Amino acid sequence: MPIPAMQVLGLHVIDAIIIGAYILVILAIGKMFSHGMKGQGDYFLGGRSLGKWLQFFLSFGNMADPGQATTTSSSVYRQGAGGAWLALITLFLTPYFWFTTVWFRRVRLTTTAELFEDRFGKRFLATFYAITTVFIAIVGIGGGNVVALKTLQPLMVKAAADHTPAEKQTVADYHEFVALRKLAQNNALPEAHTERYDMLRDGYTGGRLQPHITYLHPVTFYLVSSALVAVFVMLGGLKASAVVDAVQAILVIIISFILIPFGIVKLGGFGALHEKVPEVMFNLFGGDIAGEYTAWSIGALLLVQFVGIAGSQAGMTIAGSAKNEMAARMGSVTGGFSKRFVTIAWAYCGLIAIGLFGPNLSDSDQVWGLLTSSLLPAGLIGVMIIGILGGKLALLGAQSVVLSALVVKNLYEPVFPGKSGRHYMIVARLTVPVVLALGIGVGLYLNSVVAILKFMIVLLVTWGAPITMIYIWRRLTETAVRAQVFATLLLIVIIPWLVPLVPSLARSERLTAMTRERIVSAAVKATEADVAAGLARAKGETITRAKRIEPVPVYFEEGVVRVNLNDPNSPKTGKGLFRVEVWLLSLFGVNVQNFTPSMLMTTRYMVDALFPIFILILVSLFTRPAEKTRVLRFYARMKTPVAPTLEQDALDVQKSYADPARHDHTKLFPKSNWEFTKWDKHDALGFLACCALVCVVLLVFKLVLMLGA
Repeated sequence: MPIPAMQVLGLHVIDAIIIGAYILVILAIGKMFSHGMKGQGDYFLGGRSLGKWLQFFLSFGNMADPGQATTTSSSVYRQGAGGAWLALITLFLTPYFWFTTVWFRRVRLTTTAELFEDRFGKRFLATFYAITTVFIAIVGIGGGNVVALKTLQPLMVKAAADHTPAEKQTVADYHEFVALRKLAQNNALPEAHTERYDMLRDGYTGGRLQPHITYLHPVTFYLVSSALVAVFVMLGGLKASAVVDAVQAILVIIISFILIPFGIVKLGGFGALHEKVPEVMFNLFGGDIAGEYTAWSIGALLLVQFVGIAGSQAGMTIAGSAKNEMAARMGSVTGGFSKRFVTIAWAYCGLIAIGLFGPNLSDSDQVWGLLTSSLLPAGLIGVMIIGILGGKLALLGAQSVVLSALVVKNLYEPVFPGKSGRHYMIVARLTVPVVLALGIGVGLYLNSVVAILKFMIVLLVTWGAPITMIYIWRRLTETAVRAQVFATLLLIVIIPWLVPLVPSLARSERLTAMTRERIVSAAVKATEADVAAGLARAKGETITRAKRIEPVPVYFEEGVVRVNLNDPNSPKTGKGLFRVEVWLLSLFGVNVQNFTPSMLMTTRYMVDALFPIFILILVSLFTRPAEKTRVLRFYARMKTPVAPTLEQDALDVQKSYADPARHDHTKLFPKSNWEFTKWDKHDALGFLACCALVCVVLLVFKLVLMLGA
């Protein structure tokens, strides 16, 4: 039978059937759980009744959405194995989760916004947290849209015979750019081709050059998939999301590993992978001077994640839905460690992509989709698509529930109090399509999945720092949190977004500066072409080769390109978010143009991590603390273990309110303002087990990278 008759928008009919069946199953799950929805407690927190298994699936789904397969493989494709740290860095935080989940469960609140009102007795921060967190989550939703789109686009491509003249030119320009870039990297680009190469490079950076033309267009895809998420979540709430996460966990594991055997066979074995991929790309702690991930930048990334990890509303939602502390703990750490192992598979797929496609893909965000289309047969491509699409549904479903809780509990209900439960449920459900629509707008504005992920990491610091300090330091003041939040938002959100929107700034000669071009010598294994050229005696011999490290933008995250990509005289403009941290450093006389990509990344994350902590401590020491009785009650509740039943738990909390000092014997520093507590058996054993598993994950990753070496 002719191939065109078996295709639907570039997909084999078998794959199209699999996708359709999956969508029907998702809608059926939402419909099934809609019948058991009794009120806001069921919709937002699953009735605080989720056990260890559903906690595991909810945590795993929140941490390991398949979109991270795209970001990780893309980062590894560009940076080598060290690029995996963008997703793997939270490995070192997993022992920390053993304690933070208890904090979020013991505080016994529905939303993180309520934490500020409960601790300080004022509503302003609760309202502001809700507003800014809705914005942060919308950015996350936009990122989920972009990830799914970039992954699925290479799977739904037009046949070359169907290309328009303009589309044919786009593909031809891409292949010309690849050829010229290879010459430039080997320091062999003829001077006559320099201007043409610069023009094509701007088109490449701007995303105009593509090796294929896809049927999948952003607006259409975003609208259809977001509508599906809206219907599913409005029906079933958090329990439905947890069940879909359970289904999704199985799919994530399958799609994370399925590409590896096909890729290794096509390459000719693990040894062939090492022959085709430069050995430096297998270095877990950075590659050559062009890489972002060195020991310093990884340390800075860990620090900013440590400070910001508590800022997500998902922590309160997931831990708060657990029926007890152990369920919350076990779900968090088992979900976390499971994510680390699949991250290794994602990273390995990035290395396979280098071996199969070389280093010159126009859009590294499409690595996962290109691997799928070139390696998997019909049927398995459908499984991959539902894995990616289902991950978007599951993640956005949980995020939508979180957002609707924030909007209803902390924005709508305070303004319109005393309404019926049914009224608030209607508002909660209507919130979902609104925030999903805003997420579409963000997805159309930000085009790079790696840039979005980096932005999300620093965004969480805004609230992660004060939330962490609320739990551990009773001297923290509401004034200090206000000052820190506004200062941090100005530094890492407002200025980075505004500068690219102001033409006089985005096109400034100073701000469009690039780092210095470098020529470095790298030890590589000789290829057959090197032998033919007389550069080596045998294939695989180690030789030294000069490599040109192209300049990168100093201040703009996604690049510096011409305003008019077709005009060589057009002015340059910054693309993506502005690195205000690096700009501030330049004001002190530091020559940031001499920085490497790793140094740029380290500067950004170190400033973003330490700045909010400095503001919180300094301002707190000079401002009035919260009312004493409120503070005593808050920490008395925090030290009260969660009881087996909701009724008994309420009685235990009342006892602690009557005698706020009843658990003070557990304090590590009894007469200080620091609220660290002594470890019991569960604390110590759980922490040590988590640390041991961290070492196991790193060892497994190292052994995987050595296969075939």
